[in-house]
Amino acid sequence: MTDTITAPLSILIADDEDGIRNLLVHWLERAGHTVTCVTGAHAAARLLRTQRFDLVITDIVMPEGDGYELIAEFRKVQPSTRILAISGGGKYLQSADCLRMARGLGAHAVVMKPFNWEQLQAGIEVACPTPHTA
Repeated sequence: MTDTITAPLSILIADDEDGIRNLLVHWLERAGHTVTCVTGAHAAARLLRTQRFDLVITDIVMPEGDGYELIAEFRKVQPSTRILAISGGGKYLQSADCLRMARGLGAHAVVMKPFNWEQLQAGIEVACPTPHTA
């Protein structure tokens, strides 16, 4: 696993699946980032009022408030925070539809579940582009 993201980021992960959260924490902390996890959009919305994040990685389909609500809330309260939406779909929507809607609501990048480190890293790089020095 290599990390091409140069600056350490403060990242909030909102996902109701333990396995996904644990994997993301493992990968992201190993890459030098600071990671905070919550299990739903409501808990994430409470945090955004007291903490600033460089990046939010949010699942779209969650039982305790969906990622759409979270994207809208972050765009209002912390507009400079970058947003990466992840989804494996839901009962009524395919993952591609979920992610298309998330992008329409303001997600800077999207990644379809299941994903590997390289796909996640590519999504982060789209969401948080680093300025190129000349």
